[in-house]
Amino acid sequence: MRLAVNRKQLYGVIGMSLVSSLLRLEIAVALPPPDEIPEEVLRTEIITEGRSPLNGTPVTAAEYAQIEQKLAESAYPPQLSSNLQHLIFLLQVRKMLKTFFPL
Repeated sequence: MRLAVNRKQLYGVIGMSLVSSLLRLEIAVALPPPDEIPEEVLRTEIITEGRSPLNGTPVTAAEYAQIEQKLAESAYPPQLSSNLQHLIFLLQVRKMLKTFFPL
């Protein structure tokens, strides 16, 4: 009987030491490197440079705003051919029917 109690105590000690060592490892792994800038600081950083959405060349913030404004002020909305519009309509009907009759 004495031997059984010692085994239980031994298993308990081994289990507790494993759990505590794993917890220490998780805490150590979860910390970022000390030279890394926190994400909260990076979110507040003002971006003054960018790339053109047209050709990818570097532009300033003012130039980027002008390009975005020109793209938004398009005088003519994109036109689709009647065949393509009909095809899109049929696809939308098919999608709706598949919700009721999945095949």
